[in-house]
Amino acid sequence: MTMSEKLNQLKEYLLSQGSMAVAFSGGVDSTFLLKVAHNTLGDKCVAVTASSCSFPERELKEAKAFCAANGIRHVVVRSEELEIEGFRHNPKNRCYLCKHELFEKIWDIARELGLHAVAEGSNMDDNGDYRPGLVAVRELGVLSPLRHVGLNKAEIRELSRELGLPTWDKQSFACLSSRFVYGETINEERLSMVDRAEQLLLDLGFHQVRVRIHGQLARIETDPAEFEKLLSVREKIVPALRDFGFAYVTMDLTGYRMGSMNETLEKTE
Repeated sequence: MTMSEKLNQLKEYLLSQGSMAVAFSGGVDSTFLLKVAHNTLGDKCVAVTASSCSFPERELKEAKAFCAANGIRHVVVRSEELEIEGFRHNPKNRCYLCKHELFEKIWDIARELGLHAVAEGSNMDDNGDYRPGLVAVRELGVLSPLRHVGLNKAEIRELSRELGLPTWDKQSFACLSSRFVYGETINEERLSMVDRAEQLLLDLGFHQVRVRIHGQLARIETDPAEFEKLLSVREKIVPALRDFGFAYVTMDLTGYRMGSMNETLEKTE
């Protein structure tokens, strides 16, 4: 099936729902889904964004700006995952705990507004990684329209470019809690350390970065094409990250990859 055929199928699927609340993070996938849903359903489509300490302020601002620019009704709900029992201990099902709580809140908003469905933006590429959050999606009857029509990340980026969306080449993002080793305590201070470190790297012009936290050690992942750049500015990076609270600053020679914290799961089970 071609991208155009998948896009048409997506529009038909969204239209068949009648009305919808879209879980909107401002990332590549949810922005594309929201735009197509709003183009299809108009005012019967509402964006819902969760604000929390694991969601950087820059991402929230971008989400608000996109909805304002496109005339999309936008609801921001406070979702403090650190208050969920067990979440701070960072268990392997951390994402499930967070998503279950989040989508329950989005469903409450959807029902209050008289919307018939809740949708989220996972795509076909998400099927290949450890994604406990998708279990919560299934349990709560949340739709995954992009997966339903078989769209992958590359196709979503290309279709986003054709639609003129500013996110078509935006770096991939996941909540800051995903930077922690499973079993290592998550708290506000350490989330802030990661957020400030990644913001510094973005301000220095890096496109795709992660700062993984291992105790007092920061492990920086970036695209291998930017390795030389990372080394060239290390004298700016190291003292800044130490000021943020890290004792050690390292560069991951493998480079950025999605879900690198999941690589140890099979070894520890």
